[in-house]
Amino acid sequence: MEKERLQKVMANLGFSSRRKAEELIEEGKVKVNGKVITELGVKVSPTDIIEVEGQIINKTVKKEYYLLYKPAKVITSTADEKGRTTVRDLVTSEERIYPVGRLDYDTTGALILTNDGDLANILMHPTNKIPKTYLARIDGLLNKDDIERLKYGVNIEGRKVIVDNFKIRDKNFDKKTSLVEITIWEGRNHIVKKLFASLNHPVLKLKRTKIAFLTLEGLKVGEYRPLKLKEVKRLYSLK
Repeated sequence: MEKERLQKVMANLGFSSRRKAEELIEEGKVKVNGKVITELGVKVSPTDIIEVEGQIINKTVKKEYYLLYKPAKVITSTADEKGRTTVRDLVTSEERIYPVGRLDYDTTGALILTNDGDLANILMHPTNKIPKTYLARIDGLLNKDDIERLKYGVNIEGRKVIVDNFKIRDKNFDKKTSLVEITIWEGRNHIVKKLFASLNHPVLKLKRTKIAFLTLEGLKVGEYRPLKLKEVKRLYSLK
């Protein structure tokens, strides 16, 4: 029987993303046939027994894929030590699904949850440049200098954020705020908020409206739907 790297098998089983699997291995939380594994190069066969924190994970797993319209004041995690509502609480599934990427506590919008580690890795890997579109209500009115900086990229913490596209959807001259639609590839934490903060226009409200070709059409806040097979295949094609 052909052997595969342990972290890849864990991802294929839907236990976690490959990156998270590597972290668990390095932290000594993974056993193969009762032996603790801490090296990433270890390969396993289909007959080996894999345990993560005492739980045997290599059983038949049905892969599931969901698109959630995340509400505000919900944690993008599978559990929260403070007892707050998590995105996992909102999706009914018997499988060990988890969110792909993050949305801030107060940010709403599109979020994928799955137990398919390979797909999660495709969507999160920066080389695949998966576009994500946001609607940001910002403080202040964008001027010509702001617009030029958005066109040519903004340096955040020593790295340039490339803005794939942006449009000013609305200007409220009484409240001096702007509604901006922006598409970026970046996946760094708080990156949209940091981008506008660097322009001296703090984000007041933020919603992710689109991941690649997936939109929130047909969903209300807090609702979710399973992805269609053709949508999953299309997401795989983005690699």
